Amino acid sequence: MVVWLSCWLVLSKRLVTMKAEVCDIALDKQKGCKIAQHPDIMLELQREKAAQMHLVLLKEQFSNTYSNLTLTARSLDKLYNFADCSGLHLIFALNALRRNPNNSWNSSNALSLLKYSASKKYNISWELGNEPNNYRTLIGRSVNGSQLGKDYIQLRSLLQLIRTYSRANLYGPNIGRPRKNVMALLEGFMKVAGSTVDAVTWQHYYIDGRVAKVTDFLKTRLLDTLSDQIRKIQKVVNTYTPGKKIWLEGVGATSAGGMNNLSDSYAAGFLWLNTLGLLASQGIDVVVRHSFLDHGHNHLVDQNFNPLPDYWLSLLYKRLIGPKVLAIHVAGLQRKPRPGRVIRDKLRIYAHCTSSHNHNYVRGSITLYIINLHRSRKKIKLAGTLRDKIVHQYLLQPYGKDGLHSKSVQLNGQPLAMVDDGTLPELKPRPLRAGRTLVIPPLTMSFYVVKNVNALACRYR
Repeated sequence: MVVWLSCWLVLSKRLVTMKAEVCDIALDKQKGCKIAQHPDIMLELQREKAAQMHLVLLKEQFSNTYSNLTLTARSLDKLYNFADCSGLHLIFALNALRRNPNNSWNSSNALSLLKYSASKKYNISWELGNEPNNYRTLIGRSVNGSQLGKDYIQLRSLLQLIRTYSRANLYGPNIGRPRKNVMALLEGFMKVAGSTVDAVTWQHYYIDGRVAKVTDFLKTRLLDTLSDQIRKIQKVVNTYTPGKKIWLEGVGATSAGGMNNLSDSYAAGFLWLNTLGLLASQGIDVVVRHSFLDHGHNHLVDQNFNPLPDYWLSLLYKRLIGPKVLAIHVAGLQRKPRPGRVIRDKLRIYAHCTSSHNHNYVRGSITLYIINLHRSRKKIKLAGTLRDKIVHQYLLQPYGKDGLHSKSVQLNGQPLAMVDDGTLPELKPRPLRAGRTLVIPPLTMSFYVVKNVNALACRYR
């Protein structure tokens, strides 16, 4: 599975000019991607801008009144160069709400942006709009699935007219949670434009951030909502375009920008790791995480760029987990429910081939990742060919007195923190002797690399 991070850039005329003559962080790959003079001062001013923008966005969100936002050529340059210098690929969502009187998409503004980007030879993939099912609520204007499909066909035609983007990827429709009205929109879209997009995209947020409690993050029923929604999306997509790729292009523990001390806490990691495991096991190979740094509380680093728990969880996942998913049988978990009941396991175990990019482990190794939602420790004994292998443990627990609300984590008992502004700490495993029972502490997440298994499925790409 590929995990991408989205970094939302929202620029307003009210704020863009603030101290522009002093603070203009702009990276350029041709110039070595270096920040110009006084990086500390610049970053502090950027934080000031972000804090002010946060207040503006919150006011607009709660008043349901939105001002016009303008993206200048200079802003696009900065955004693209930031992505390029970070080794990221930019996916740009064009404005779908510029409409003609007959409600068809007005592409004139988008065409100007496409031509400018092509003149700069920017390598960009494209989308049109974001959560179209919410347009009526947000601006009092709706676009149905059929019309949105026609709009995507129009955008594909524009891309084909521009040599730089004639083969560019196009994604959509980026719908919200698949409720009845949303599924109707998706069906209309797939009928008209299912073959036009390179991947079908949707978003999932587990719970309303305005009412969330930490105990919600421990409910297996909540964790299972994602699995149900994946099946709904897959059913519609496979009806019209069998085999079409599906991406989860927006995910977070909570909606409405998240909730302080919850969606940025250790507890939110249960939902995030569960998301990664479920998506991989059901064939969804790309998830885009909202976001790296944002105005809400669903981000991966805080305003001082200190990693939050989900950052460390994501880092371990990227370093240890390969794309191949393995079937796993756990004796004692696959029990039959009583009539009328559903078994919702509080001990969730996923297995993958260990990442081939991790040179600490030879090909053929296996990585387990485990979520223990029980309030007691659980013991797991490896069997078969795994029984006599050395295991490396990566146990993530909250650090400090805040418990599940903590914004800091410890790995195998050692607190995790940046060594300096540009250096990650070494992620040291705890070796467990061959044959040792795995002891999973209560309310924790952990990774276990079973070394030198020589698993046939994991020996080759």
